[in-house]
Amino acid sequence: MIKLRDLEYLDAIEQHRHFGKAAAACFVSQPTLSGQLMKLEEQLGLQLVERHRHNVMLTPAGEKLVVDARKVLNAAQDFERQAKNLLDPFAGDIHMGLIPTLAPYLLPHVMAPLTKELPNIQFLLHENQTKVLLQKLDEGKLDVLVLPYLEEMNKFECYDLFDEPLVLATPENHPLNNETYLSLHHLHEHNILTLEDGHCLKDQAMGYCFSAGAKEDASFQATSLETLRHMVANRAGITLLPALATMGVSTSNNIAYLPFSEPQPTRKISLVIRPNYSRMQCVRKIVATIRHAVKGIV
Repeated sequence: MIKLRDLEYLDAIEQHRHFGKAAAACFVSQPTLSGQLMKLEEQLGLQLVERHRHNVMLTPAGEKLVVDARKVLNAAQDFERQAKNLLDPFAGDIHMGLIPTLAPYLLPHVMAPLTKELPNIQFLLHENQTKVLLQKLDEGKLDVLVLPYLEEMNKFECYDLFDEPLVLATPENHPLNNETYLSLHHLHEHNILTLEDGHCLKDQAMGYCFSAGAKEDASFQATSLETLRHMVANRAGITLLPALATMGVSTSNNIAYLPFSEPQPTRKISLVIRPNYSRMQCVRKIVATIRHAVKGIV
């Protein structure tokens, strides 16, 4: 009979491509891991691993079977979580993923309410770009994500949390600061500073800007919202920022934050989970708490 531990070894080899590192990740010796994988190969009658002097890789059969191995491991984890939930559905760890353009600006508003409403939950926060977070959610390494909604999330279950407006950040004394009612049309022919590729905010913001006839400033791409903020303060250009990123920020740093008139550009912030996720009582409490915490703020 195939053991879950053997599937964990196969998964570790795929992730680390190195026997020593895979063994360390599984807290076993290298000979133990290597020997168990050889036994698994004998049991299946398939070669799963190509062993080379300096590296290791999966065979085509191994690449296919490791996908199913992860599904089995995820199911086993869900089984264990469900058993714990029967004891107390509002206790244990929740691994929550957020993106860099949201985490530092949203968490100060929601962590205290979440801790108060769910005192026996330990929230473990993970910050990364959307693509990486979705992959980790799919693999069972994260429990919930708080992200701007994208169409590629349609294979997951999504719960709307709030709509966050995007505002225009300009240097002081910029001509657009004199507009009584700022609309996207005012951005026509303007160059817009953006984040680097890989940030979903860039695609969302530039979608609005392109529709208004604005252009991306190709001379510079920022790695973070704070870098964008410094560029605007130094009169390098203008940009769109999420409203949460402008709250509690001093207006004396040579930047003006200009809201748009209706219809405002926004991004829809959602909570994302795997289909059939076992801890739905906890998810519903998290959704309700975040909605209440940001009500009236954005």
